Amino acid sequence: MNIDPVNILKEHDLKHTRQRVRVLEEIALDKAAISQPELEKKLGKEIDRVTLYRILNTYEDKGILHRIMDMHGTANYAICSDACSEEHHHDEHVHFNCTQCFKIYCLEIQVPRIKMPKGFTAKTVSSTAYGICEKCNAN
Repeated sequence: MNIDPVNILKEHDLKHTRQRVRVLEEIALDKAAISQPELEKKLGKEIDRVTLYRILNTYEDKGILHRIMDMHGTANYAICSDACSEEHHHDEHVHFNCTQCFKIYCLEIQVPRIKMPKGFTAKTVSSTAYGICEKCNAN
């Protein structure tokens, strides 16, 4: 994914810091979502755990990243679409969770609209498909 971290930070009224830029760069390197523990390993001593946690929360609050839970209950993060904002995430697409490599992919397949029963209000709707990704299938 080709993104401009500095521009994203400007668009969301966030200070441009080395740590914030590095987190966005690292997340954009792969087509799959990435977990906080994976980010910690990749960023090494560049960013401590607390700072990384704060950056991820800020990005989620601002509509820059969306969180996807994996099969083990670990939060993974992917870059939001341009339609997402601080007020509302538009990440109602199918997530694919590979049962071999455990990576999570955002698929450009919209989740169907669901008519909620009287008295219920859905804030977000998600759909997860489980199976084997194209990379694992090739092996």
